[in-house]
Amino acid sequence: MEWLIGLACSAGIAGAAYAKRSLSGSGFFAAVMLGTVMYALGSAVWFGSLIAFFVSSTLWSKWKKHAKAEAESGYEKTGRRNAGQVLANGGLGLLLCAANWAYPHPLWWYAFLGVMAAVTADTWATEIGGLSRMPPRSIKTGRRVPPGTSGGVSGLGMVASLAGGLFIGVAAWMLLAVVPGQSAPDTTSAALRPAAWIGIAGLAGIIGSLADSWIGATWQQMYRCPACGREIEQVRHCGRPAERIRGRSGWSNDTVNVAGSLAGGVAAASLALALGLA
Repeated sequence: MEWLIGLACSAGIAGAAYAKRSLSGSGFFAAVMLGTVMYALGSAVWFGSLIAFFVSSTLWSKWKKHAKAEAESGYEKTGRRNAGQVLANGGLGLLLCAANWAYPHPLWWYAFLGVMAAVTADTWATEIGGLSRMPPRSIKTGRRVPPGTSGGVSGLGMVASLAGGLFIGVAAWMLLAVVPGQSAPDTTSAALRPAAWIGIAGLAGIIGSLADSWIGATWQQMYRCPACGREIEQVRHCGRPAERIRGRSGWSNDTVNVAGSLAGGVAAASLALALGLA
């Protein structure tokens, strides 16, 4: 029954996103697979946390889209999320959910919470921070960089990043509170749980988002358009092949996202251990 419920819910949500052109065909199938397996192996709390990330990030990506068009024009991937983007944001969370199903332990949950907080924080920072009136600064050099530059951070983006992480903590706790028949995936007392989940998610989100920015500024493959001179993530721009200027081979935007989410997961698990919650 859990497989059927997961399939129905995932197909419904992914189908609506596909109809709104937020998912490509491959992204639709990846999202359905990811959600179905997570619901079957986890619970509504695990599945709902994933959906909270997906729905909120999709809504923010549509908000004032025209105002963000210039900054997004240099991104490696924009518009409809494909399978690579879906798996980069949710694949590690699915592995942690499967690990908890096979070998139950509260630490898996906190790592999952950190991963979801990190990908949400990073996405919110990108979508909301792209509207900042002040140009971002490179996380590596501190110098002003054009909007949309990989590794650029702004005050608005940092606030959005913290809000995204806190949102995941609140969403997870509320799912546990309102969904009938759900048991907590950790051993934290009921009185302490809201503060623990929300606080850890907020910190892990910031850490994961900053790690994503640092790796983006250091290792991600970047190119320069020979026509307009912009530093971009794409191999082609203005209809011409771009020149690679820095980065390590294989470090695409999706790879950076996975690394950032991993940093968030490790941070959350470490905080849970330090606080004696797992």
